[in-house]
Amino acid sequence: LQAMSDNEQDWLALKPQEPSPSQCCGSGCKPCIYDVYEKELAQWERAKAMQDKSLLMGKKEQSNNSELNPDTFTAFSVSSVEQLTEDTYQYKFELPGNSSLRLSLGQHIVLRGVVNGLEVQRAYTPISPRNAEGYFEVLIKCYEAGLMSQYIKTWKRGDVVFWRGPFGGFPYQPNKHGELLMLASGTGLAPMIPILQSITDDEEDETFVTLVGCFPTFDKIYLKPLLQDLARYWNIRIYYVLSQ
Repeated sequence: LQAMSDNEQDWLALKPQEPSPSQCCGSGCKPCIYDVYEKELAQWERAKAMQDKSLLMGKKEQSNNSELNPDTFTAFSVSSVEQLTEDTYQYKFELPGNSSLRLSLGQHIVLRGVVNGLEVQRAYTPISPRNAEGYFEVLIKCYEAGLMSQYIKTWKRGDVVFWRGPFGGFPYQPNKHGELLMLASGTGLAPMIPILQSITDDEEDETFVTLVGCFPTFDKIYLKPLLQDLARYWNIRIYYVLSQ
């Protein structure tokens, strides 16, 4: 058999790799990592057909410009790590100057991690206020057998990790509904926090909210001080359901 030419090998080395199922966070992101792959594959096929590698120069897998982007992963530095319970942590990330993520209510971002050579992606909702400047915060529960958890547990201050987004969101509008009932189990509390804060920050929003948070024990309730502050508002009620 005729050996593959050096040129052919060069092009194969540049071909984008199809994502594995573990790389998809399963949250219905637009674009999904598979959408990004299809876009990069089409770009590679055009460049190969024209034998012009310069057409691939626009391809970016990650960026260091600290601006969140749904198509590419951007580097962010860990500025603090706070352990909330035995398996739950609050991570703070730096943003340049006084910039903000500018997320809409309920939007999430996707984290990329590499464990034993396997790339994994998971979606998380920032819990910091939408107008937070110079930082954002994420609440993460680490599971003993979780692939991403193995990666996250190694984080320390100064480490650089990669995020892309934003995706999703809740169609919340001030005063559209007279009353909201929020049911949250564990870290499912995260997407509720920005909505609650947007309601309490808006003096003209008179939406009445009842949050029911479900946790194993009282000691394992996340963000108790923040929830207590929110519960002081006339239109916010918070209840806890404990399984133990």
